[in-house]
Amino acid sequence: MRSILYLFAVILIIGWLIGVFAYSVSGIIHVLLVLAIISLLLGLIRRS
Repeated sequence: MRSILYLFAVILIIGWLIGVFAYSVSGIIHVLLVLAIISLLLGLIRRS
């Protein structure tokens, strides 16, 4: 389950980076970043 969370987080971060570099000013790009950070934090919390 942990690897799925990390994979999800990486995909969301890559999507966010593509959106930022494509000059998309949409709020959805920032939601992707927040979801990726939450996913990473959940993975770290569940691991300990």
